[in-house]
Amino acid sequence: MNLTTNMKIQFRPAQKSDCRTIASLYSISSDGVADYIWTKLAQPGEDILDVGQRRYERENSLFSYQNCTLATLNEHGVETIVGMVVAFPMIVDEMAEPEDDPVLAPYSKLEADNSYYICGIALFPAYRNCGIGTQLMQKAEVDAVAKGFTKSSLIVFEQNIGAKRLYERLGYHEIAREPIVPHPLIHYSGDAVLMVKQVQ
Repeated sequence: MNLTTNMKIQFRPAQKSDCRTIASLYSISSDGVADYIWTKLAQPGEDILDVGQRRYERENSLFSYQNCTLATLNEHGVETIVGMVVAFPMIVDEMAEPEDDPVLAPYSKLEADNSYYICGIALFPAYRNCGIGTQLMQKAEVDAVAKGFTKSSLIVFEQNIGAKRLYERLGYHEIAREPIVPHPLIHYSGDAVLMVKQVQ
């Protein structure tokens, strides 16, 4: 998509009323991991996006709308949410119990202590490949510095070649990797890769 000059991308903190859209974007960003988690948490007959919305409506938790920044397209006074980044401080608790779900365990092992963790970034398909994702990443890195962090971190699937190349181009380097436990809801196999960038 080519954004025309009268289409201006802006960034704003998410609001509680955005949580349905946040859930949709986070589902995209996680490549099936969120769907797996939400399926486990769903009540009988509950749609998994309802679960995601409910979780992001919480406050003072890591997976909260309070940790989301939205990219919006404003045209003729009408706002459209086109993308999102979820990011928060990652402080590893050495005393925490290890993740007992084998599907989720690889991701819990890939944590860069004392980093600003970019947990998820996604754009709706029509707005990809026009630089918004890069801007969202840069926004998260500015926030990291403002919060006193010297590095940002993220996890990417090694088979998601386009995303991994983007992160490498932005200065992220592989630190560790863990083999993915296959599951029908998760889109990739191979390894999950922890990448880190010095931001200050």
